[in-house]
Amino acid sequence: MAGVKQKLLDELKRLKALPGGKSLPASLQRLPVFQQIGKLSALVKVPGLHQALVTPDLIEYVTRLGGRAPSAVQDTQLLLSPPNQGASTLEGLNWHVDVSAPTQGPLPGIQAFFLIDDVGPGGGATLALAGSHRVGTPGQASASRLREVLKTSGDLARNLQQLNIGIVEMSGRAGDVFLMDLRLLHTPSVNSTKNVRMMATARCFFSNGT
Repeated sequence: MAGVKQKLLDELKRLKALPGGKSLPASLQRLPVFQQIGKLSALVKVPGLHQALVTPDLIEYVTRLGGRAPSAVQDTQLLLSPPNQGASTLEGLNWHVDVSAPTQGPLPGIQAFFLIDDVGPGGGATLALAGSHRVGTPGQASASRLREVLKTSGDLARNLQQLNIGIVEMSGRAGDVFLMDLRLLHTPSVNSTKNVRMMATARCFFSNGT
């Protein structure tokens, strides 16, 4: 991971996107917080990223969790957040799923999130709603109830807990990997720290009905 991080730092330095350097391009600063992530991630190129992160060991873990080998693996994408985006908050986040799939159907795939550098609490890590892939199933909250809670201001963590759903912040140390059911609601978060959030993601898909 150290080699990947160094390549990434070199690219960020070239783009003047490191703390202490010149300010980020004005076109990036003018964007809303979450669009900044997509723009900065698209600007940075790290050759060999996919091969370095999507290893045979990772595919083995995905195969074990899914009960079968993935039929396709999407190219790895960087997830970079500029520093000092504002105060850390759970309000106004962009909760979404990348793949629309029935909650009671077969597992459509597993998404891997890689920490290229240490990411502390409030450092812009991806957030996931553990248990959100079960909404609408017997004994669980309805999808409409979950949407209502996500739009309501207040103590989001406590309100979600009443629905048997928890918030997982994918923070940790460089080299940590989070594996997530593709049906889980997740979102980027605000990077309130002085460090660039350095993560990457890859999606592994399973064939239907096997």
